[in-house]
Amino acid sequence: MNNKILNVRRKVYGFILIFHAFFTISAAQSLPVSRYGLPIINSPGLYKESLKDHPEKEMVGLSACPGIVLSLRYAGSDNFLHKKLYPGKVSNTFLRKPVLEALIRVNRELNKKGMMLVVYDAYRPYSVTETIWETVKDDRYAADPANGSGHNRGVAVDLTIADLKSGQLLRMPTDFDNFTDSARQDFPLSDSAMIRNRNLLRELMMKNGFLPLSTEWWHFSWPDPGKFEVMDLSFEEF
Repeated sequence: MNNKILNVRRKVYGFILIFHAFFTISAAQSLPVSRYGLPIINSPGLYKESLKDHPEKEMVGLSACPGIVLSLRYAGSDNFLHKKLYPGKVSNTFLRKPVLEALIRVNRELNKKGMMLVVYDAYRPYSVTETIWETVKDDRYAADPANGSGHNRGVAVDLTIADLKSGQLLRMPTDFDNFTDSARQDFPLSDSAMIRNRNLLRELMMKNGFLPLSTEWWHFSWPDPGKFEVMDLSFEEF
């Protein structure tokens, strides 16, 4: 291959890279912007558009996954705000496809040990994150709407472990949404059962690709959440 052809190919390839980068930036800039300045997907049309070249970003419902129990705290009043945060009747939640596949693998491993996962929360509409921030305003325990959260992107999950036969929750250091140091992943405990259960959850989640949040033993997220768009869609819109 002569140098002229090689140079032409390099120029064409360079143009393709520039065009791709421009298109990606333009696509993000074309999204609606929240009052905190964050681009968000807030309509089913925009969501479907985001899947065209990235089918792996599809949101999949957890209710169809055998053996994973849903106990969605924000769908009722059993949460730290003592009020229903999700509008309408919510009986399902969602995660991006690869995230849910990893969660299913965790649950299968637990099933072999006579245990199962109980999910407190997964996908969370961006507007709910705004509501929580207005009350908490502490980024150790709540996501700043200027950045969005893994929950808004469908890549974070709050969960615990229960006995497979009885459905009884295993003992953990605190309840869900406990905003004290006791909820930290590294908080020293004297109860051996709590230590064992907390460690088991963390080890299995990390083994299957999840990252723990240091301040909350129940919270785990998929790596590189920035690859996924922030969404403000109702559960029904999926």
